[in-house]
Amino acid sequence: MIYPSIDKILNVIDSKYVLVHIVSKRAREMIETNHTQLKEYRSIKEIGKALEEVSEGLIHVKEY
Repeated sequence: MIYPSIDKILNVIDSKYVLVHIVSKRAREMIETNHTQLKEYRSIKEIGKALEEVSEGLIHVKEY
């Protein structure tokens, strides 16, 4: 089972495409800078960590 739930995350960000873009960008940023926003993550990989940050509300999407 995936943590966090995709259904829960889609309540925060309404588009799967925007979610993929934001999570991949944040995961790349974590790899390059080794900067994280949470002290502990359930996920080992950066993609999972980025999804956790989105579900916690630490990453916001600007709408134009």
